[in-house]
Amino acid sequence: MRLSKRTIVLAWMTLAAWPAACVLAAPPKVIETVPKNGDMNVDPSLQEMRFVFDQDMARGGYSICGGGPQFPKTVGQPRWVDKRTLSARIKLEPDHDYRLSINCPAATNCRSAAGEPATPYPMTFKTAPGGAPAEPKAGGAGTNAQAIIALRKAIDEQYSYRDLRKLDWAALFTRYAPAMESATSPAAFAQAAADLLGNAKDMHIWLEAGATQIPSYKRDVTRNYNRAVLEKVVPGFRKLSDGVYSGRFEDGIGYILIDSWSSDHAEAMEQAYAAIWEFSGAPGLIVDVRPNGGGAEPLARQFAGCFVDKPVQYSKHVYRSAKAASGFDEPHDRVLEPNRYRPKYRGKIVVLMGQANMSSCESFLLMMKQVPGCKLIGSTSYGSSGNPKPVDLGNGITVYLPSWKDLRPDGTCLEGQGITPDIPITVTTAALESTDPVLQAALTLLRKR
Repeated sequence: MRLSKRTIVLAWMTLAAWPAACVLAAPPKVIETVPKNGDMNVDPSLQEMRFVFDQDMARGGYSICGGGPQFPKTVGQPRWVDKRTLSARIKLEPDHDYRLSINCPAATNCRSAAGEPATPYPMTFKTAPGGAPAEPKAGGAGTNAQAIIALRKAIDEQYSYRDLRKLDWAALFTRYAPAMESATSPAAFAQAAADLLGNAKDMHIWLEAGATQIPSYKRDVTRNYNRAVLEKVVPGFRKLSDGVYSGRFEDGIGYILIDSWSSDHAEAMEQAYAAIWEFSGAPGLIVDVRPNGGGAEPLARQFAGCFVDKPVQYSKHVYRSAKAASGFDEPHDRVLEPNRYRPKYRGKIVVLMGQANMSSCESFLLMMKQVPGCKLIGSTSYGSSGNPKPVDLGNGITVYLPSWKDLRPDGTCLEGQGITPDIPITVTTAALESTDPVLQAALTLLRKR
């Protein structure tokens, strides 16, 4: 089905943030909304819609479907305020009928933590008569003009990949400055700035206008796995905790899937360590991070520390320093230390990787490259790591810009290039409907070694 932007107004997905598990739980349902569904006297000054679900959700995507004059005008991007609540800033008109739907047949990106699409939830409401308040001002042209100067300075002095992108920043600022300067609200300025910064195609650049986060760029990911197929081809495939799954093959080879290194999963990672303990005597171990888009590098480092006996350097980085002759400070080594407080595994090990991997998950791949005998199988990772830092633009907007260049141990930059697997495996969409060629290659390798 081909969809116009007017048909599905707000539908977004980040594969890296979705759990890679099979569908095991009942579909989530919307149990509460602000405003209430069917309310015919909604205050037109209401500036936020909320949708509460009956179970924890995968906060990597959303689908708010609708279009035309009855769809509420949104300000910025919707966001998950907690595990069960989706929020969207809005600007309503008085005496107006509105219609929308959480999920719809063509877009099902509101999903549970187990990956189950939410039951579509059509919603209608009407605003009361009366004047709607004007949107908060951004601070005037003078403030916006100063914010533009601050943004340009931040790009020149703090953005670590400014030169790598090979963009004509002067021309870009000339092109987008009028829209930023004439913006009448923080959200409007942030969106204009995001349009400018989107030319860098950098996943680690975003802006904040109050509580609203505005991305500058959204990536497309070609997956090399199928969550539904994993349930069928991994014997005993089961969910251990949020983001952690395991199984065991008939010959004893263990399987652990970790779909995120998010700090929100720190407690859930206890089950990953329990799985290492369970597989301590296994003839081989597969660690699958193909859906993993990163998170907290220390969390990844603690897990990888279960596979080494001595400290080993896995990467390095340099911070942007406008005062240095090279534009960067001296290289900082990053070292993987043995995790002496967790179970260890010293058998044969394979890591499954893919294009969804970026940021701290790419650091994890570099860590596992240092594990004796470990092989990385799959497709090249995305190639994006920035350690972004906030810059206050002074008009109610904060921009986050990458502050470092992430480097391989040999000093080469991985940005835009990614990590190459030891054994590349090409997969097709058709093959993924019934098999998992990457997983099969890992099993073949482990059984030969």
